Amino acid sequence: MQTKYGVILSYEESFARVVAMGVIVRNPLTVWHFLIPFVFIFDFLRMKSETEIFVRNFLFTKKLALDAAVDINKGQDRQSILTKIENETKDRLISQKLYSWRTHQGQMAEINLLIDHYSKLLGTEGNNYESLVNNAYKTREQYEAFLHQLTSAEKEIDRAVMVTLGETEEVWEPMVLKQTTIDKIRAKGINKLFLEGR
Repeated sequence: MQTKYGVILSYEESFARVVAMGVIVRNPLTVWHFLIPFVFIFDFLRMKSETEIFVRNFLFTKKLALDAAVDINKGQDRQSILTKIENETKDRLISQKLYSWRTHQGQMAEINLLIDHYSKLLGTEGNNYESLVNNAYKTREQYEAFLHQLTSAEKEIDRAVMVTLGETEEVWEPMVLKQTTIDKIRAKGINKLFLEGR
């Protein structure tokens, strides 16, 4: 179980980093980057910091769901685990000034979906992410159905956050870029996971 946990978490971390690279705007190098090396170092550190924050936030619900799936697999009560997660997600949303009933319910829907997904992966045979997904879902169509549900849940959360923050271009643009990036990565991933004729 611990090996599969590590495989799944490693995949989710890699996925989050690829999304971060697609979302965090990389400013083109200017003459100042060459004349004053400190500017380059400052920009590099800023981008690194932004990437780490993005990855940490992106993984928050995934890590909660993965840990919950492990605990449920060990026989713990799902409802008591969900109650704890519900409180934890609410506190985090409040601390980030993102709380609304709609956002919170959206996160809980995503977490429930991910718990089921991770439980499937943990309950099947495989020593890498590709084999876990193939053995758990059997067909491309079944995995695509899960990803469709996950994408819908994520978009619902994004819409709720936009309402909370205000539907300005500053809020809307990164959300759309994030979801477009996720869609592209997942489409490539499906083709890799389920090769034609497999």
